[in-house]
Amino acid sequence: MKSMLRRVLMLLATMLIVSFLTYAAFELISGDPAEAMLGTQATPARLEALRKELGLDAPFLVRYARWLFGFFSGNLGVSYSYKLPVAELIAPKLAVTLWMCLISFIIISVISLPLGVLSYQSAVGRFGWLHTTLNQFFMAVPPFFTGILISWGCGVILRFFTPGDFPDLHADPAGALRYLFFAAVCIAIPRVAMMLRMMRSTVISEMEKDYVQTAISRGNDRQGVLVGHVLKNSLVPAITMLGQTMAEIVAGGIVVEQVFGIPGLGRLLVASIANRDYPTVQAVVVILAFWVVFAGMAADLVNQCIDPRLRLGGES
Repeated sequence: MKSMLRRVLMLLATMLIVSFLTYAAFELISGDPAEAMLGTQATPARLEALRKELGLDAPFLVRYARWLFGFFSGNLGVSYSYKLPVAELIAPKLAVTLWMCLISFIIISVISLPLGVLSYQSAVGRFGWLHTTLNQFFMAVPPFFTGILISWGCGVILRFFTPGDFPDLHADPAGALRYLFFAAVCIAIPRVAMMLRMMRSTVISEMEKDYVQTAISRGNDRQGVLVGHVLKNSLVPAITMLGQTMAEIVAGGIVVEQVFGIPGLGRLLVASIANRDYPTVQAVVVILAFWVVFAGMAADLVNQCIDPRLRLGGES
């Protein structure tokens, strides 16, 4: 219980720091949102009136406190560009990005964890160099390049989906999820390669430890030791890396959404930065940061369930 409470407090403290730094970052960026909104119609009187309407005339800490209170009460402000409540603007795009990242996370977990263990035999054999070469290749391929290839091959040639024509998630969920699957594959490929490499290295390291050699010398089957003991010990670093991978999934998703034309948070974030739509950018960054930090905390909790020693260590 103490460990859980400490992690929740750390989550809240991290989000508070992220929100402050995000809000403060826009104080350092040159340019006036009010002037950008008015454009050629900007006059001193109109600028002053609009700044007062937007609350930009108040001191920085006062504006931050107002924004923070509004954020936790569900009021994320009004978008400068779209003239809509930020919460209303983000909600449908958040659902799209959540599904894309969830599909990518499932692909990474389903492929990398079992294959990382099963590939142990060949990794230490004569074809170990082939695993290393393929891993290096797939880790080096950026998601945007993979996205271009998949859009051309699966979209233009095979016509599994229509590039740039994303179906409405509520009107055509099957079509939207099929579209998101190909985008999720682009995000997952380099992460699968990283996880496979890490899993193989962990399994090889565990198989060389004394408790494994002792179990084998007593007549236990090597495969039985691998599944019954080594796999459990190898899952802890794997789950930790999966939690850290969520940050890479979010970063890759921002790029892939541009390639596939997916109306998600990443695309909204890029457009809002270009338009100096500060309320939207601040809300999106904090939401994505919460997502990443929460994934790391969830990975720690799963590891504590797998290995109770971690839970006992955290509560001491």
